[in-house]
Amino acid sequence: MPGISAWGEIWGFLRERKKWWLTPIIVMMVLVGALLVFAQTSALAPFIYAIF
Repeated sequence: MPGISAWGEIWGFLRERKKWWLTPIIVMMVLVGALLVFAQTSALAPFIYAIF
C-alpha cells in the first residue's frame, strides 16, 4: 500500500477501532508541535519557551 499516508493510517485506525477519544490528544499534539516549530523561527521564542 504505497499510496497510504500517515494521516490515512491514523484515520483508518480511529475509524475502525472506534477510538474517538484519541482525537483531542492527537489534535493537541499537532498544535503544540506547530507552536514549537513556529517559535523557533520567530522573535517570540524566548517568551513561548518560558511557558513550558
